[in-house]
Parts: sequence; C-alpha cells; structure tokens
Amino acid sequence: MTVSTDYMVEMFCRLANTPSPTGNTAKVMALIEAELSRLGIDYVRTNKGAVLATLPGRNDDKQRLLTAHVDTLGAMVKEIKENGRLKLDLIGGFAWNAVEGEHCMIETDSGRIITGTILSTKASVHVYGREAGKMERTEETMEVRLDEKVKNEEDVLALGIRVGDFVSFDPRVTVTENGFIKSRHIDDKASVAILFGVLKHLRESGATLPYTTHFLFSNNEEIGYGGNASVPERVVEYLAVDMGAIGEGQTTDEYCVSICAKDSSGPYHYGLRKHLVKLAEAHGLNYQVDIYPYYGSDASAALRAGYDIVHGLIGPGVDASHSHERTHKEALENTAKLVLAYLDSEVMQA
Repeated sequence: MTVSTDYMVEMFCRLANTPSPTGNTAKVMALIEAELSRLGIDYVRTNKGAVLATLPGRNDDKQRLLTAHVDTLGAMVKEIKENGRLKLDLIGGFAWNAVEGEHCMIETDSGRIITGTILSTKASVHVYGREAGKMERTEETMEVRLDEKVKNEEDVLALGIRVGDFVSFDPRVTVTENGFIKSRHIDDKASVAILFGVLKHLRESGATLPYTTHFLFSNNEEIGYGGNASVPERVVEYLAVDMGAIGEGQTTDEYCVSICAKDSSGPYHYGLRKHLVKLAEAHGLNYQVDIYPYYGSDASAALRAGYDIVHGLIGPGVDASHSHERTHKEALENTAKLVLAYLDSEVMQA
C-alpha cells in the first residue's frame, strides 16, 4: 500500500500557492481539473463550482463518496478608508491576530493583483507605545497597507480596488528537511493532496475498487455548505477528509491520522468510526481518536441537508488550525494509507 509522499507534498505546494478564498476558487478548481485529466479520471463540475470525480467499482449499487475542500480562509474589502488603507471583512472563522503582519493579495474585478500587509491601526510601538500591543484586534482596528503610492480613497479607486474585492493571504509554504510542512491553508489542501495521492496510486496500480467511489472536491466548506449537495443517489457512505485538530486536551499530533468521534455537529457514525479504527490497527498505522469541539465538516453538512448516509471524518493532524499551520509528512502518509484501506473494505451494514 504505497502512496507517493513526494507527489502528495508537491501537490499540496501547488494547491497552497494557488489563492482560493471561499467564493473565489475558479483558479484552484482549474488546477484540480487539469490534474484529474492528466491522471485520466472522469469528473464533472457542479453548479456550485465543486468538482466530482468518479472511479467505477465492482459494485455499482452501493457507492461511496470521499470529500476534501479546496476553499480557504480569506477576506473581502469592506471599506476604502480616507487615508488610502483598506478595512476588511473576514471569510471563515479565524481570529484577527492570526493574520496580523501577514502579506496579502487583493484581486480586482479585472484580475489585477495588488499586494499589501495586514496591520493594526496602531502598529508602531514608537508612536503608540503600550497601546500598540494592548489594543484589541477587531474589524475596526485592523487594516491593509497597500504596496502602492496611495494617500487617499481616490488613489485607491484609481488602482481598480472596490468594495467586495477578494483578499487572500500569503501561504508562506515551507517544507523542512526533516519532514515538517509549514503553511497557511493546510486545512484542507493537505487532504486534497492526500486524495490525489490515493487517486494516482489507484490509477497506476490498475486496481479496481469494490464499490464505485466518488471524490468530491468542495469549494464552500469554510462557510458551512461545501459538500451538502451533488451527492449521487446510490451513495451509502460519506467520508470527509479534513484536518485533525491539535491542542490542549487533544490526543491528535502532527504525525498521525486523526479519526473524529464527535464535533460541534454531534457524534459521527459509531459503526464507521469503529471500522476505521480496526483498519488503522490492522495496518499498523499511527492514529488517534479525538473530539473537535469547535468544528464542522462537509460530512456533517451533508447530514443536515437531509442525505441518508453513514458519515465519518478523518484527516492528518494539523497544529495551529486557522492560523499559520503545521503538519508532518508522516500524517499525510498515515491518512493516505487509512483511506486506501477503507476503500478496499466492505461498506457498513444497516
């Protein structure tokens, strides 16, 4: 059961370096379609802009669906200020301090990219003293300093920037010699890369899956409804591949595949969870079972939408979620191996 780690890391870097804040994902979806075409895998684009790829299996009456999302946290231009700086409105759930000092890109309606930096309105300690550090970071106290000669609102408008323009964050992708992957948007582009590693392995091995299996690359997960549509009617099992949350009180680390027992939406299917644990143990994988208290997935969104499915959630352990994240190649490997073992197993019986 070998999935190319080098390919997964390379694919992640390509994905992470392609901006895709929720609502502006056309470029990354084009990348996904191009890679699926290169691998010779059939797919369709949904009305919501997601990509649904399908591998035929020996059993077509019962089908599976796996999903990972390519949309990321980001922002929109909320206001052009009189001093030529920008006020932002967040896309997705993250804290302002998580992006303070980050380089960013503003994309205008014409496609022009203008760079800047996200700063507090009182960033200089030489001017504001202790207030620079003590001031609460909110929409009112954060702004974008543009890398252009602008002194007022008129100068900014002349660049083509308007309210509603998308803002993406510099991912600063770094892969260390000892296997750590540091970047923004590991959630969930690492899982997308894992699914591509699995797809590449299956195509090159010539293996036929026991069940027809769909791979949904969703593009609205960060706002809660990425994978709650376009589920083929014969799908009986739905496995979301998303990040495993690391922190105080969690068992997940940066080297394991995390199996979610419960998140903010409630418990995941108990039978499927136990099945995934048995598979991980049978294959000698580094795994942990965890609860993510402030989390929701495409699988839980599909249940809320009314789909009659068995649902589960696994993913690589990711530190500092919704900030500047980090994982390790071992987490990608363990997750990919569990996905392959799952795809080769029997579906849950009602």
